[in-house]
Amino acid sequence: MGIERREEARFCFCLFCLRFDHIRRRRRRQQRTVIASSCFKIPPIISVFVFMLLMFSPVFPATSAKKLRRDHHVFRPQEETNKMKLVKAHLMKINKPFVKSIQSPDGDTIDCVLRHHQPAFDHPKLKGTKPLDPPERPDGHDEGEISSENHQLWSLSGESCPEGTIPIRRTSEQDILRANSVKKFGRKIARPVRRDTSSYGHEHAVGYVSGNKYFGAKASINVWAPKVTNRYEFSLSQMWLISGSFGHDLNTIEAGWQVSPELYGDNRPRFFTYWTNDAYQTTGCYNLLCSGFVQTNSRVAIGAAISPLSVYNGGQFDISLMIWKDPKHGNWWLEFGSGTLVGYWPASLFSHLRDHASMIQFGGEIVNSRSWGSHTSTQMGSGHFSGQGFGKASYIRNMQVVDWGNSLIPLSNFKILADHPNCYDIKGGTNRVWGNYIYYGGPEQFTSYDLQCIREKKMAAKE
Repeated sequence: MGIERREEARFCFCLFCLRFDHIRRRRRRQQRTVIASSCFKIPPIISVFVFMLLMFSPVFPATSAKKLRRDHHVFRPQEETNKMKLVKAHLMKINKPFVKSIQSPDGDTIDCVLRHHQPAFDHPKLKGTKPLDPPERPDGHDEGEISSENHQLWSLSGESCPEGTIPIRRTSEQDILRANSVKKFGRKIARPVRRDTSSYGHEHAVGYVSGNKYFGAKASINVWAPKVTNRYEFSLSQMWLISGSFGHDLNTIEAGWQVSPELYGDNRPRFFTYWTNDAYQTTGCYNLLCSGFVQTNSRVAIGAAISPLSVYNGGQFDISLMIWKDPKHGNWWLEFGSGTLVGYWPASLFSHLRDHASMIQFGGEIVNSRSWGSHTSTQMGSGHFSGQGFGKASYIRNMQVVDWGNSLIPLSNFKILADHPNCYDIKGGTNRVWGNYIYYGGPEQFTSYDLQCIREKKMAAKE
């Protein structure tokens, strides 16, 4: 009897264990089911998002692929090889053999090239010629004007180019590859040029004289480091000597400072020159990036960074530039600073400017690429409106022209013009110390063309 009871108790205990194990396993399955269901329980907002994603998925991939094809071209080895061959050939053409090279603090390499080996003498009209001696300066030119001897960063190294050589900023592969093509490197984009200065994304604020014969110009240009939105835009301050019909035969000689990420690979203001005799179509270039301009100076590197710079509400710095026509040989000479002759544009390069200029302009220019569908935030001058005045707005002072008698004279019938005055404006004046002068520029703080520009201008007027 006792044995039977013990067996019955053991049997019940085993049934209990099996029952308990069954219940435990069932609870575990239920827990896993609950956990799984909770993991996949999607909030309503996510459901909507997934629905929208599924609805528009046929559109977005196509758009992305299109953008990818536009921004990142398919790699084709043969095309890349041919392109690099063109790049290297162009570098061989413009980077001349040098007798000395100087490393600039800003990363530039300055090559000291023998004068008769410079790019100018590759031009068909200049082959076999030699640099000319300095001409007579215009009457009224003050050679005693106080000016710093050191205007460029590369010369801060303490090194200089030997006599008989000229300093040339070395062009790198990356410089050329930033351009749209080897052919377009170092050139402005050809575009219709209008008499009112407005053309194809280029916006200006300038003062000008016209209606007479001009044989030169002089001015001191305030130097800043304006912000440029992207590498396809630039900001510059300069003077233009212009002749022609503002059509395909437009002739210009230009000099000043510019910030151009595409051309130089940085945002430093740099001394530059430009020329064209066919409205920027096939002739001319920046600096010494093609044959044409003949440099005679061993201390100034065209295209090199300028130093020092102006500070908002602080110290101000400007560079003095003069361009005038040599009465004896007819070439257009360039002076940088006080009494430093840089070189000349031979008269044979031009058609209309072979004789005289019909318009002189002073002021600023920017490129508005509208890359995000709205007006650019690229600054002109200091990035502030003209009404803010000295120490805040950019200026050009002591503007003069050279008359037929090779004399510097004040401006007459001087006019000012801004393409888009709500964004970049200008005002002019005259006083005993600065003679004819202008303040000009515009702010970076706007995103739409009209409303924000006006808002910033009103804010500036209240200050």
